Amino acid sequence: MSAAPQEYPYQQADPELALKYAIHHMKGDRAEIIEGVIEQVVPTWGHERAITSIRRQLDPRLIELDCEPGSGNLDLPGSANWYIPDLAVVPSRLVDAGGVLVPDQTLLVVEVTSESNGETDRVVKRRRYAEYGAPLYLLVDRQERACTLFCTPGPLGYTLVDGPHPFGTPVRLPQPFGVELATDRF
Repeated sequence: MSAAPQEYPYQQADPELALKYAIHHMKGDRAEIIEGVIEQVVPTWGHERAITSIRRQLDPRLIELDCEPGSGNLDLPGSANWYIPDLAVVPSRLVDAGGVLVPDQTLLVVEVTSESNGETDRVVKRRRYAEYGAPLYLLVDRQERACTLFCTPGPLGYTLVDGPHPFGTPVRLPQPFGVELATDRF
């Protein structure tokens, strides 16, 4: 005769928190969660060239603004999303505080498309960044060879769109940046 199973008072795990915890604490590979699907982040040299060009152009202004450029984690609480943008600009005080940031704590988010994720960057991430309050979203669309700046976020998307501008056409970033980005190296 076997004993009756013993009951343990485990709390039910929150699937969103468990998944995000696992992604955040992975060793080695970087991964993001897009609408509940885990995707490995593997930037190409083309991605890196575009991001490097943007960073170099922004650096003098970022020093003045006391901001940091990077590709750290962005949580979208209450959703099955955990993004690693190609570039995000955040105030240094938030980086110094440590922890995970959310899109409304950024000043600018940049995504560079690739063949495998172009539609995600064009549609899904644009919608989610707006919903979570990222004030500026710059889409560098390498397949369309154009840049589009999305501004004024809201729950239904961005209300101001500047572009698409063909590569080679400068893109003006509004305040607090107040700079014009050259796009000929994208």
